Amino acid sequence: MRNKRVLFLVEAAIFSALAILLDVLPFLSFKLWAQGGSISFAMVPVFIMAFRWGVSGGVVTGLLLGFYQILVGAYIVTPVQTILDYIVAFGVIGLAGVFAKPVWEAAAARHYKRLVTWIVIGAFVGSLFRFIGHFIAGIAFYGTMAPEGTPVWLYSLTYNGGYMLPTFILCSIVLGLLFVQRPSLLIQRAS
Repeated sequence: MRNKRVLFLVEAAIFSALAILLDVLPFLSFKLWAQGGSISFAMVPVFIMAFRWGVSGGVVTGLLLGFYQILVGAYIVTPVQTILDYIVAFGVIGLAGVFAKPVWEAAAARHYKRLVTWIVIGAFVGSLFRFIGHFIAGIAFYGTMAPEGTPVWLYSLTYNGGYMLPTFILCSIVLGLLFVQRPSLLIQRAS
């Protein structure tokens, strides 16, 4: 049991570090907006942890990614905005782990169509909750940046949806290809 706990902590540290690298390396990330928001592979390692370890693995890795985002230059307006935009929004990506068991079962049975379906559903849920965190922060803290005459909610929807939708699609494709080719990545091994 102790070895499994150590494995969990090591993997969370490694995958969260990989996630921030995937977000900050310029050739792996496309910065869409000046105030933040990019199309990147950064959520892939968080989803991997969510599918390997369940909600706890995904949430811990997402929280670490959020802290790293703050450390490498987050766009900070207020402490509440920082918590909502970085800690909450990245932490809830791990809710994809709710679908870990169906992902494991589909992988074990080699039902690749079902495997990809559960991966996409999990990635959608994690992405949706991250989007909601950013969307609420956008309404509450970035309303002054909305063009004149544009409702704040529409500005936040467009701004955050503009990078979250392509990021969700990109991550879903990568995860589907990865786990179909290597379903053994879903198995935790601790001796």
